[in-house]
Amino acid sequence: MKAAQDRQKSYADLGRKPAEFEVGEKVQLKVSPTRGVMRFGKKGKLSPRFIGPYDILEKVGKVAYRLALPTELDKVHNVFHVSQLKKYVRDESHIINPEVIEMDEALSYEE
Repeated sequence: MKAAQDRQKSYADLGRKPAEFEVGEKVQLKVSPTRGVMRFGKKGKLSPRFIGPYDILEKVGKVAYRLALPTELDKVHNVFHVSQLKKYVRDESHIINPEVIEMDEALSYEE
């Protein structure tokens, strides 16, 4: 059983490489798609998978990075696991700027 697991691991590791980023590099941030939730003006499958680009400010631990997020995302914690980041390849069609969320004052909510 152990030999089979080791063999499977060796084949699985061939296609993997650890993602490493440098301070100052630009990365895109993964946005998890949620059914029925509108993100950045689009719903469902058409919503963007990644937003950005954002600059890396510092490496936090072995597998996390602190990003320079815009003020629109100031309620989001700015440290992300490496699996949530993708190296940014410059292309003007990839840039998605999050719009400011406008709150309707007529609505009420409970905490």
